[in-house]
Amino acid sequence: MRHYENSVAFLGTWGRFQLMVFFLLCSTNLPNGTGSFSLVFVTDTPRHRCRIPETNLSQEWQQAAVPLEFDLVCDQHWKQPLTATIFFLGVLVGSFFSGLLSDRFGRKPVLFATIIIQATFTLLQIVAPSWQIFCFFLFCNGLGNISMYMSCYVLGTEILTGSARVVYTSTGVCLGFALGYMTLPLFAYYLRSWKTLLLAIGLPGLFFVPLWWILPESPMWLLSQGRVAEAEVIVKKAAHMNRVAVPEKIFGDSNLNVNDERPVEHYTVLDLLRKRGTALTTVLLCWDWFTLTVCYFGLSLNTSQLHSDPYISCFLSAVVEVPAYFSCSLAIRYAPRRLAVGAVFLTVGLALFFIQLVPQSMLGLAVALEMLGKFSTTCGSSLLYAYTAELYPTGLRNTGSGVCLTVSRTGSCIAPFIIRLSKNFLGQGFEDPNVEFDFVYYNICPHVDIYFKYLPYITMGTLAICSVLTTLFLPESFRRPLPETLQQIPKRKWWAFTVVIECLHIY
Repeated sequence: MRHYENSVAFLGTWGRFQLMVFFLLCSTNLPNGTGSFSLVFVTDTPRHRCRIPETNLSQEWQQAAVPLEFDLVCDQHWKQPLTATIFFLGVLVGSFFSGLLSDRFGRKPVLFATIIIQATFTLLQIVAPSWQIFCFFLFCNGLGNISMYMSCYVLGTEILTGSARVVYTSTGVCLGFALGYMTLPLFAYYLRSWKTLLLAIGLPGLFFVPLWWILPESPMWLLSQGRVAEAEVIVKKAAHMNRVAVPEKIFGDSNLNVNDERPVEHYTVLDLLRKRGTALTTVLLCWDWFTLTVCYFGLSLNTSQLHSDPYISCFLSAVVEVPAYFSCSLAIRYAPRRLAVGAVFLTVGLALFFIQLVPQSMLGLAVALEMLGKFSTTCGSSLLYAYTAELYPTGLRNTGSGVCLTVSRTGSCIAPFIIRLSKNFLGQGFEDPNVEFDFVYYNICPHVDIYFKYLPYITMGTLAICSVLTTLFLPESFRRPLPETLQQIPKRKWWAFTVVIECLHIY
């Protein structure tokens, strides 16, 4: 059996079929980018007072003049960060199970199922009668959020080949997400009601359902399941669209009948741990994913403080991702994977460490360093998606990516708390002017902010520097074909890891 990429080389790289798959898959990420950070505006805290002076006003008048909606402020302020955590918990669960389901039932069914899940539960949040029901719908929304992105990413990675795959993984699918992200502040600015905003975010997702009858399943996945005939039908349709001649036999030897099945290799998540090399690769990738997610969401949430206008702040946070994806495209084309990922973590670590050295009179430089960190984490996320997909065989690709993303989503759950480390130590974050803790705290320790102001940056920078070291132990996949089975993964001597262990033992 010839390698898949060699078997379909006659299709070319940028034919009509590849262009159709490229742009349609990229477009499905527009609503994903819009919905990922919608909580920035949906759970925004309005101007309010926690204690209304007692007057001769009736209770009915007060309820009419001061409507609660879900009452997420004052003594219920803990509900606001918990709401975001529930969403990311849904993302965490979805990223794991979608990988298993995608490897079992196919890339295409999971992609469209998650598109429908995300759109449906976004719209259901509008009619939620209570905060508890809203959170349940939000959790289900999170199940489809990153799951849709991951399924879309892997589907395009396996259908496209050569330079088309490089452009798609490094720029195309990421730009679809970024363009959707940039439309979020535009919707939020003109649609000030959170219900109207959710309607504008959720409804466009349903428009992509008809693509089910246009986009194909991954032929590479079909081959891994022994469904050779279905894979050849898709490739023949692609050849017809590209107007190229079809070989007499596309896959396998010439004496193999089209209806014959290949031996099927079924993998489970336990196969990630059965070989020492694969297990260590998975552990190291999980650490890198965790660090990158903490830094990405931490800096993304913190950029809302860069400008007094939250809409401009959100737009700036989205715009900086565009050049990051183009830079990632160049890195994927010309740079070894370990070198590129290691350089990303080194840049993030140094940028965050240098922020504390910037004097107060040069706040613009501090903002520039923070945006450099956001630029690098965005570039790194695109690199890691490509790197992770290249290290696992076809039957384990979505499972391996799903495990790494699941671990990384624990980072997104704790990122808001890391950003609030300085506020927690400084006693900030209390919006009720009647709380006396702030005033007492600052009278006792007026200069305590010197020690804790940069604690979030130091924490994230330390994680990034540690990830530079772990990246050195990962295998290289630059300009190597995607493995289709575990047997095609070359055995690698973990000499660097052994040297470190021996040094520690001697010490």
